[in-house]
Amino acid sequence: MTRYFPLFINMKDKQILVFGGGRIASRRVKALLEFGARVHVVAPQITEELKELAVQQQGLRLSCRKYRPSELEEEDFVLAATDDEEVNTTIFRECRHKGIPVNVASDQEKCDFYFPGIVKQGEITVGVTTGGSNHRKAAEVTESIRRQLAKGEGA
Repeated sequence: MTRYFPLFINMKDKQILVFGGGRIASRRVKALLEFGARVHVVAPQITEELKELAVQQQGLRLSCRKYRPSELEEEDFVLAATDDEEVNTTIFRECRHKGIPVNVASDQEKCDFYFPGIVKQGEITVGVTTGGSNHRKAAEVTESIRRQLAKGEGA
């Protein structure tokens, strides 16, 4: 298993293209927007949550359509979170060819980066990952850190 180096990146105004408009995409888009990314979601069906978020957030654009091969150009990062493995693989290959970091939500072997569990408390930001191997454990550790930092706030 490949081990990933934890790295914090300034996401302000980074161009992120997300293919897929479901539950996983919604979660990731919300996290990216919190850090100032400019996100474009492309999907034939988009959750109500994302539609409502697009009304509230200037950094979020929605396109209700399918992925079109060779449409990647100036993105800083790409997320493939569709329910079609063939489409996700095509996106992965196009990103690799163009040197764009990509995360394929359904296949950890096709990820240049992972989305950690995130805890933000004041000036502290903590990211937790198990390298994609145990999402439940990462969620438990993330919640434990959240509780621990909340205790420190009241002290």
